[in-house]
Amino acid sequence: MQRRHKIVLWFVVMMIGTAAWALAGCGGSAGDGASAPKTVTVVESEGEAETEAPEEEASDETAGQENARRSAESYLETAAFSRSGLIKQLKFEGYSTADATYGVDAVSPDWNEQAARAAKSYLDTSAFSRSGLIQQLVYEGYTQQQAVYGVNQTGL
Repeated sequence: MQRRHKIVLWFVVMMIGTAAWALAGCGGSAGDGASAPKTVTVVESEGEAETEAPEEEASDETAGQENARRSAESYLETAAFSRSGLIKQLKFEGYSTADATYGVDAVSPDWNEQAARAAKSYLDTSAFSRSGLIQQLVYEGYTQQQAVYGVNQTGL
């Protein structure tokens, strides 16, 4: 592996590790994003009393799929990822390939925009030629088209 790839890979791993550490320290409180069940007012006919019943949240997600989706959302809030890179990260976190793939596909970000964010991030920390940055993005798992789009957005 070239020296630049090692440095960039180290930087990406450190960013992911920092994000994972921060996310791990934020769980468990009442303000963790969990919401109380929603209620729906039901009126059966005129003159009868109104009743409130909990609304059933329809979800076909398994617990593993939901957690993988939520993890994917969290990662994308802090860093840019290619589709394959995000799946690899979720697998590294212990999700099965199926759950990781489901989570990433359920979030379905704009991969071109992710490539643009990644390109900008690379240029913020290191100097690249246009072709070198495209190669780096492809190495990180972006398609050639996504990499070119991302680099184009930087003006390079």
